[in-house]
Amino acid sequence: MHLDHVSFAVGPDGLAGTTAELGRLLDAKFIDGGAHPRFGTRNMILPLKNRQYLEVVEVLDHPAADKAAFGQAVRARRDAGGGWLGWCVSVEDMTEVEHRMGRHAVPGNRRRPDGYNLEWRQIGTSGMKADPQLPFVIKWEKDPAQHPSQMADSEIALTALEIAGDSKRLADYLGEPAVEALEEIEVRWVAPHGTPGILAAEFTTPGGVVRI
Repeated sequence: MHLDHVSFAVGPDGLAGTTAELGRLLDAKFIDGGAHPRFGTRNMILPLKNRQYLEVVEVLDHPAADKAAFGQAVRARRDAGGGWLGWCVSVEDMTEVEHRMGRHAVPGNRRRPDGYNLEWRQIGTSGMKADPQLPFVIKWEKDPAQHPSQMADSEIALTALEIAGDSKRLADYLGEPAVEALEEIEVRWVAPHGTPGILAAEFTTPGGVVRI
């Protein structure tokens, strides 16, 4: 398992305003990622070092958003004012994760503005929606060169996460490999009995450390 990306839901300023503010804080420019037709959402991408990326996501006025757990989660976070939505780990083989969760991964795709159709399989968005300290899991189905982290060169790295929750809950849910996927990042588990989820993320940038 590898920590693939972290997701930030738009606030009242919408996708353009939210990415502009995050871009100002990180002194970086986000890239239009395109729409997720199965989920009723769209995003903008900031590639990071270590084959990771930050996505800012908004829900669309689309029937898919009412049915898909991811669309529902984005809408709920937006309605709460926006902010950190969740995190995602990637795997090479989805079989063990499917066995552990007792269900099959579902297909996902995102149509980029250049016309390329990025495809993957994912599982666990319902778990993330119910308990945001938990990640969802993705298996990319396309050429690794098309991974969102490769859309542009980056001098920014995700270095720390502060998560309200308990690492034992994570280990019980996805096994120790999920905890190990975070080992290159400093993780501060806080408020185990509070409202779960990502509270903050820290990034190293050419201008210094930025906490969001």
